[in-house]
Formats: sequence, structure tokens, C-alpha cells
Amino acid sequence: MHTINESELILNPDGSIYHLNVRPENLATNIILVGDQDRVEKVTQYFDTIDFRTQKREFKTQTGTYKGKRISVVSTGIGTDNIDIVLNELDALLNIDFQTRQVKNHLTSLNIIRVGTSGSLQDDIPVDALLMSSFAIGTDAMLHSYLSEKVTEIDLENQFISHTNWAQQSGRPYAVAADEKLIRQFDSAEIYKGITITSGGFYGAQGRELRLKPSHRFFDKKINGLLYKGMKMTNMEMETSGIYGLAKLLNHRALSLNAIVANRPNGTFSANPQQTVNRLIEYTLEKLSGME
Repeated sequence: MHTINESELILNPDGSIYHLNVRPENLATNIILVGDQDRVEKVTQYFDTIDFRTQKREFKTQTGTYKGKRISVVSTGIGTDNIDIVLNELDALLNIDFQTRQVKNHLTSLNIIRVGTSGSLQDDIPVDALLMSSFAIGTDAMLHSYLSEKVTEIDLENQFISHTNWAQQSGRPYAVAADEKLIRQFDSAEIYKGITITSGGFYGAQGRELRLKPSHRFFDKKINGLLYKGMKMTNMEMETSGIYGLAKLLNHRALSLNAIVANRPNGTFSANPQQTVNRLIEYTLEKLSGME
């Protein structure tokens, strides 16, 4: 059996994994991911108990219980480059024996729920709405670091490339679906569903123009006319595609839930974004606590 070198699986002196600063016993199998480290407490304030806390750089983790369900809340920072770190280390905590440095014979699957903010690309999805990402398209190229063809939605990728006249020098976009079981668990009449675009930046990569002119825009008629399995391109953010892609490759379940705080076509922004985020947190905890 292959033994993983110290240069590949890096551990801290206390036996915790390098970036997250977490030991295997500190992690629950139900994970809520947030981008902002200050949002960790926004989630765990609802917990009945908190039995573990740690932070290293932007990676903050707290583990506790909510209505009897053990949950870990982990901040990722911004971008799929950070998601690459977090997803690999979360998987390693449960599926690699840190003593032998070998992959365990029995692998554990995580439930990974992203609770994040996002901007709507459709004028009929208003600010302060809640949205579920049924699919994600990554324009960041992170997943191409792995042999990922078996988990991607090639038809959706090709449609996106065609509709946007995607420039070859920008790298091929990749598309991945959310976990079907989690979609069923978290679905309701109050939540929108659609396709999320994950970008590798906030300004030019998302078509924002300050002093520099972006090479493409996403909320024009081309995007509005793109349908895949009856769904539109609904929103844009910076993490979901990486979460979906790595989760599928590692046999975990993942779903991204979004508090819509901006509407790009209308040029509007939420008057009280934290209220919307709190509503999404409460929604997520209730749905997650009801899972078997």
C-alpha cells in the first residue's frame, strides 16, 4: 500500500493537518463552509454546544452540535485556490491514517454545505433571495489540476463555451452538478434553483469594470438565453465549482446555498445583507439537522 510522503501530507507538531490546524477527532462528518472567517460565529451562535475551536490564517473551524447533529463550520477564505486546500485537507482528516500515512480501507463521505453570498445574473431573482446551485460552471481552471473528466457535465460546458464565445486563451470552463440527495433535502418553495458561475476573481473575472475593461461580461442576452435542463445561469461567485468538483472526485456530497445580495442586471445591492445571510444560516441548520 502506498505511503504518502511528509512533503505531500504535511502535519503540524501536534498532529493536526497543516493549514486547517485540525486533528481527525475534531471534525464532524457534516460540514458547513463559509468564506468569511467572521461568519463562523454567525453560524455557531445557534449551536447548543461548541466543543472545538481553532484558527490558522483565514481557516477558522468550530465544531459543536445543533439539535443533536454534530456539525463543523469551516471558513475557506475567497476563491477556488483556497477550496483546493480545504477540500483536500477535510478529506485527509477522515480518510488517511496519519500514523501510517496510508489511505484507509474504509472511506468516509462528508456532507458539505456552502453558505455564501452571491450576485444574481437574472433581473427576476431579486436581492435578498435564497438560491441553490444545482450546477456550477468553473471559469477558474482549478479542477483541471486533477483527472476530472469522469465528474464533469460536458454538454453544459460546451453550451456555455458556445453561448459566450469563450476565448480559448481563458482556459476551458468545467461544469459539475450538486449532489442529488442534498438537493432533495434542502429544496423548498422559498429557494430558487439554477446554475452558478464560479470565477477566478472579483473584478475583471466577473465582468466588473472600474478602470480596466474586462474581456467578457456574463449577464447579457447570451447568458439569459442559455438553458440547461430547464435552468438558467442564475448567479456568480468564487467557490462553488471547486467544491462540487473536488467533492465528487473524493466521493463526498456537496451543495452550495447562496444569499443573493446583489442583482447585476439591475445594478442593485441589498440594504441589509446580514439579515439575508442570517436567514440562510437558519434555513441551512434546520435542513441539515433533519438529515438522517
